[in-house]
Amino acid sequence: MLNFKKLYPWGLGAFIIAILGTIVLYTFAPASRLSDSAFLYIDADDDIDSIAAKLDTICHPYGTAGIMTMARHTGYADHIRSGRYEIKPSEGAFFIYRHLRNGHQSAVKLTIPPVRTTERLAEALSTKLMMTKDDLMDYLTDNDSLALYKTDTTNVICLFIPNTYEIYWNITPKQLLRRMSDESKAFWNGTRAAQAQSLGLTPEEVITLASIIDEETANDAEKPMIAGMYYNRLRKGMPLQADPTVKYALGDFSLKRIYNNMLKTVSPYNTYMNVGLPPGPIRIPTIAGIEAVLNMTRHDYIYMCAKEDFSGSHNFARTYQEHLENAAKYSAALNARKIK
Repeated sequence: MLNFKKLYPWGLGAFIIAILGTIVLYTFAPASRLSDSAFLYIDADDDIDSIAAKLDTICHPYGTAGIMTMARHTGYADHIRSGRYEIKPSEGAFFIYRHLRNGHQSAVKLTIPPVRTTERLAEALSTKLMMTKDDLMDYLTDNDSLALYKTDTTNVICLFIPNTYEIYWNITPKQLLRRMSDESKAFWNGTRAAQAQSLGLTPEEVITLASIIDEETANDAEKPMIAGMYYNRLRKGMPLQADPTVKYALGDFSLKRIYNNMLKTVSPYNTYMNVGLPPGPIRIPTIAGIEAVLNMTRHDYIYMCAKEDFSGSHNFARTYQEHLENAAKYSAALNARKIK
């Protein structure tokens, strides 16, 4: 006959072990069902139920249940923190919830793209951050807001030095501009600032000239030569006559050929109609473009024309007659390829 008094301690022990095992499973066992790290994005509109739904796409059912149990018993619903949270394959629900509760998010590696307009910049950055394109555009087109960073709508993209930065996904437009302003100040350290000053240019003017050079060629080795040519024209008070500024003035970056009637486009950015630099950059330049201006090649060329071999490099000239000969060769090559 069974002795229930003797069996009772064993049963109780098994029950306690089962309870402890369940607690360990729901709290400390690896919650993710994925083999690699995944990211949970919590935006400003999320509530505890939508977060649970997002967790379901990453975690085992017991993992989501463990996180939500802790969330519901600690008042998390009233303290949700937006952000981008990494969920590692080895982490249990306890550690994941602790990250969510404390707002310990993972940064985004944000690379500033070499785009041509403020609108395209806002569009590109909004795909990497919680803010919308309209949120960022509202800020980038508000001179009162930009005055905090000593810039305006014409030159605001000068703050966006094209490097890669670690930034929190839920950063606000104001915080982003403050960060970019700080990074810009760090970039224009004593050496670069002194180089610009020795050329008689401000950092914004260096960036504007670099933006034109980057539109002229992707050949980094030739950029210092082009910088020297444009700088010679600036010093002589000659119009830069840069075709990329005509494209910018027309708002058509697909143009393969610039015709004489286009050169008369009325715009402060048209360097055929106006002497000196445009009022601001025509794109976010590359670091190579900026360095090309600061370390330009000194020579006496004042003309250049794309080479007729379409290599992306240029023929340089000291006289207008030499330039006309180079231009004729390039025009003939365009006609031969039927490029309009």
